[in-house]
This record gives sequence, structure tokens and C-alpha cells, in this order.
Amino acid sequence: MKKTRRLHRSFIPNVATVFNMFLGFLAITLILNGEPIKAGWVMMVGVLFDVIDGKLARLLGLTSRFGTEFDSLADTISFCAVPSILIYSIYVEGLPNLLGAVISFMPLLFGTIRLAKFNIDTGDSPKPYFMGLTTPLAAITIISFMLYNYQMYGDMGDPRLALVLVAILSFLMVSPVRFSKFPLLSFKKGRSNNMQLAGLIIILLSIIFFRGLVLFPLMAVYIFWSITQWMLDHDRFEETAEPKPDQKDYNE
Repeated sequence: MKKTRRLHRSFIPNVATVFNMFLGFLAITLILNGEPIKAGWVMMVGVLFDVIDGKLARLLGLTSRFGTEFDSLADTISFCAVPSILIYSIYVEGLPNLLGAVISFMPLLFGTIRLAKFNIDTGDSPKPYFMGLTTPLAAITIISFMLYNYQMYGDMGDPRLALVLVAILSFLMVSPVRFSKFPLLSFKKGRSNNMQLAGLIIILLSIIFFRGLVLFPLMAVYIFWSITQWMLDHDRFEETAEPKPDQKDYNE
């Protein structure tokens, strides 16, 4: 009976993963129907479901190999395929078809490589950093670039800048650059985590009120700061205490 109950409960975090996958599919349909801005906001909601499925799995003690693989497949659609289709739809006009397809393919290719590498390394002990930029954060950066320009200038942004950004983000996903993790969602994990969590809450509130005007600059600062810190001190995270086992790398 206990095993049966556990099997029933194991579907709960997977439901959040299904919602993430569905929102990715919905975003694709919106892009194909000429509504990339709506698709961008749909994907922001998809990121929330990507976070929720990991949180639910840890909360219920239901982490599993199937859940890890299923989540990666959903992320391939939402955070790899969607950015590639978005780029092809609005940023490669005027380029030769093959070149446009190759550039647009980069988030899908490098994102999938990253997800595969992450699944291989899931047995490693938790670390206080991400090795390389995660697929959701790369997708958020691309989408926030579009939303920022649309809200600020009324267009999708300079295609040349967009394509340079795509290339940089794609390589960062498989790079050795270490990106700091976001704080744990608890005010009982120490002063440092509390300060980071308070800052994160302020940032989220500013995103709600100012939307695209805030998100892209914040992502740019986070990425630039992480690269700079890594270049100055490759081993700065090694001195950080290991996080507790409940800190799962769900943002891959």
C-alpha cells in the first residue's frame, strides 16, 4: 500500500514538468502565428514550472532517474527549441537560408549538449555553482533581449546584436565558466543566503512592475559579473561550504 501511494505521489512533480513542456509547445505555436511577444511571456511562466517541479520532487522526497530524464526532455523543448525557433523567426531575415538556419540551431544544439552532460554528472555531489550557463537562464536572456527592445523601442532589437548574443550564450552553456546559484528559498540557511534571498525578492518585484525593462539588464549584469569573477579567480567557489543535499540542480 505504501509503495502504491508513493507511485501515485510521484506523478505530482511530473505534472509540473508536463505544464513546462506544454508551455514550450504553446510558445512555439505563438511564434509560428506571428506573436513572439506573447510567446516570450509564456516562456517566463514555463521557467516557473521548471523551478516548481524540482521543488516538489525534493519536498515530497520523490527524486528519481525518470524525473531527471523527463525534466531534461521538457527543457529541450522549452529552453532549447523555443529560442531557436524564435531566433529563426525574427532575427535572421536577409541572411542566406543555410546560414540563418545554422545560427538559429545553436541554442538547440548547445542546450541539448548541456542537458546531456548534466544528466551524466547527476551523481556528483552538489556544488554551490553551475558549470556553464543553464538552459533556462540562456533562454531567459534571449527572450528578455526581445522584450526589452519591444518595451523600450517598439521593435525586436538589432538583429546583429541578437545574433552575437545568441553565439555568446550558446558557447557559455558548454563553457567551464562557473555561475553562482540562486539562494535557497528559505530564511533559515544563514545570513548570506538570507541577504541573497531578500535581494532576489526585490528583483522579482521589480520585474513584475517594470517587466522587460528590468529583466534583460539584470541578466546581462549576472552573466558579465560571473564571467569576470571566474576569470579573476577560477577556484573562488571551492572555498564555499558545500550546500546541503536538498539543493538540487533543477535549473539546468
